[in-house]
This record gives sequence, C-alpha cells and structure tokens, in this order.
Amino acid sequence: MVTALEDLKADNIQVLDVRELTSMCDYMIIGSGRSNRQVRAIADRAIEEAQRRGIKPLGTEGYEGGEWVLVDLGDVVVHCMHPLTRAFYQLEKLWGDPEFARQSTAV
Repeated sequence: MVTALEDLKADNIQVLDVRELTSMCDYMIIGSGRSNRQVRAIADRAIEEAQRRGIKPLGTEGYEGGEWVLVDLGDVVVHCMHPLTRAFYQLEKLWGDPEFARQSTAV
C-alpha cells in the first residue's frame, strides 16, 4: 500500500502499528498531498491498489473536501491528508509514534 501512495508522490508517508493501542485496525498509513486534488488522487490510488489485491474498501470519509480522506480497508486505515490538516491533527502524536515525539521535541 505504501508503494501506491509513493506512486502519486505522497509526502512523509508513515506506517503506524496500532495493534496494541486499538481494536479498530492493525495499521494506519498516513501520507500527505500538496493539494486537495492530490489528496483525493492518492486516496483513489490506495483504493485501486486494495481492489487489485482483492480487498474491498469498507468505506471512505472526507473525499468531497479533499483536506483529509480516510480509506477504511479493515485491518489497515489509510489517511491521505493536506499538510496543514495533518499538522493540526498530529495523528502520529495521537497514536503514540515515538519517532514523531522525538521530532516534535527537537523543534
């Protein structure tokens, strides 16, 4: 799935293992697009890749606005976000990614 996001030049792709933190999914993949149009295109590519692998997406949220598109693939949730939206919500920090915490304190 990461390769699918890379194909459309998603920035700062992070994979978070959240198995110990929640039962709603095992992994979260977060990637940024430089515009709402690119964010939607990245989400479309993630959906295409899932379908190619025989995975039927359970749903999407936020596609119309394009600032944050969530693609629910069951065990994996893909977040395609505009950089400003990503900076505001700080999902990496929310879900306890230690690398993000180290980067935040270095600023």
